[in-house]
Amino acid sequence: MSEPSFPERALAIRRATARLCRQLDWAPLHEVPLPNGRRADILALRSDGRFVCIEVKSGPRDFLADLKWPDYREFADALFFAVDTDFPHALLPEDTGLIVTAGTEAELLRDAPVRLVPAVRRRALLHRFAVLAAGRLATLEDPSGAADLRAVLRVE
Repeated sequence: MSEPSFPERALAIRRATARLCRQLDWAPLHEVPLPNGRRADILALRSDGRFVCIEVKSGPRDFLADLKWPDYREFADALFFAVDTDFPHALLPEDTGLIVTAGTEAELLRDAPVRLVPAVRRRALLHRFAVLAAGRLATLEDPSGAADLRAVLRVE
């Protein structure tokens, strides 16, 4: 049996991580465009109103090639990496949370330090989160409306 491809591995990590989010009572939303032009792999809204950004890494090469992840900090109260069991944890920064997946299961191994998002930014982020989530649900019912959603969420 061959090794899973980069996209397959990333998808498996993302799915297991989203399941863990739901178990933690976090509402995960995938591929969230942020106002700074970046895209969060998972942005989760916790029950206490805080935002968690989870960056999915399919392997060391993926992590080492990506220098954008620090840009997510300004849009999340906590930043996590989600990796699978084969990923060398020592590569990841100590000041981030760590989620490790195995198949369909995931475990939060290290909590992330909290850096509160300013209230004005939190409100704007909450609005973006709600519009994106509602728009995706509406698109399931009316796929031709997807262009309208992209226009609303365009980065300025």
